[in-house]
Amino acid sequence: MESYIPIFILFVLFFLNIPIAFSLIAAAMSYFLFLNNSIPVTLVMQKFTSSVESFPLLAIPFFIMVGSVMNYSGISRSLLSFADSLIGHKTGGLAQVNVALSTFMGGISGSANADAAMQSKILVPEMTQRGYGKAFSAAVTAASSIISPIIPPGINLIIFSLLASVSVHKMFIAGYIPALMMAVALMVVIAIISKRRGYKPSREKPASAGERFQHFLKATPALLIPFGIILGMRFGLFTPTEAGAIAVLLCTVVGLFIYKELKISHFPAILKETIQGTGSVIFIIIGAMVFGYYMTLEQIPQNIASALIELTDNKLVLLLLINVLLLVIGMFIEGGAAMIILTPLLLPAVLNAGIDPVHFGIVVIVNIMIGGVTPPFGSMMFTVCSILKVRLTDFMKEVYPLLLALLAVLMILTFFEDVALFLPNLLT
Repeated sequence: MESYIPIFILFVLFFLNIPIAFSLIAAAMSYFLFLNNSIPVTLVMQKFTSSVESFPLLAIPFFIMVGSVMNYSGISRSLLSFADSLIGHKTGGLAQVNVALSTFMGGISGSANADAAMQSKILVPEMTQRGYGKAFSAAVTAASSIISPIIPPGINLIIFSLLASVSVHKMFIAGYIPALMMAVALMVVIAIISKRRGYKPSREKPASAGERFQHFLKATPALLIPFGIILGMRFGLFTPTEAGAIAVLLCTVVGLFIYKELKISHFPAILKETIQGTGSVIFIIIGAMVFGYYMTLEQIPQNIASALIELTDNKLVLLLLINVLLLVIGMFIEGGAAMIILTPLLLPAVLNAGIDPVHFGIVVIVNIMIGGVTPPFGSMMFTVCSILKVRLTDFMKEVYPLLLALLAVLMILTFFEDVALFLPNLLT
């Protein structure tokens, strides 16, 4: 049991609200300093630097920068207008637009928190003016924001690919169908709630074909960015890391020369946001790698894999058990950190059961994103509630029907692997 003390320390530090990276490093160092003196501290310190000496990790700052450039470039407003022209006339129009905008933005920003913060500022004020409850608007914004990281170039897709040694391209392709399913599920629930409460559409009648075409033309440069990235990787024109740089270039060109809202004066703020975002993600990865080094030495992943295999050799039952584990842990640990910690633990059992790692990756990412809108530590929940000044109790009353819809999609993805694997099998 002594070998599990660092895991106990880790969870204690999480509950004390110590930052995730510091918690991981402190828990790991407790092992190397006090429980295992056979490993030189200098070797452990080398692990700190060697863990980030990876060319694919360069994709992370590039795609974080994409999100920052997008916020200044006018891309979000063009996509908002396009989404409104398509479905603004539906029951609960602005709430439906909220979901559609998250779906469109996912191919550009890939960050749930960025999406939640952006929509809280530009769309929710309009929703509340049109009579939507603020707590309901916050719930829709948080729930729809989890679609963004599942559509390429979601950062979690990249990180999982590195952790599980699977193709980034396959993970990117696999994200589309689950994300669209989540969008449809949320829209159905929103339509039912809106009809009961009498939430009106954002426009009295459907937009004309000409108006929709105009908005489509304006949004086309933004919509083409993710497809350009995917096609470029598909035909071997650039690697996933180089795709991040290409995405930054495309968003910059679109913002400067097409929408003309991006200014040179915006770049200091963009670089600052990129450095801050990259620093926090990379620091968590360093902590997770050092913590993973401790777990490898103690053979904890193998022990957990053996325990899971002894419980069942049925891959569907195993996935259900993993779902329960991830949903519970996702309530307490930030999603990215949970994925970094748990993927190496669970992967041996998953592969032994014959589960496709790409299918497993989609299930993991959907799980941890759902955790981001559940208490007590859901990051998107905190983002929208803090920006909109909504009480958590009010938020939870409004979000639970949306969570049920997302859980229904998760169960479909769990039981029917072909849903997640259809596009990767078709296109690779």
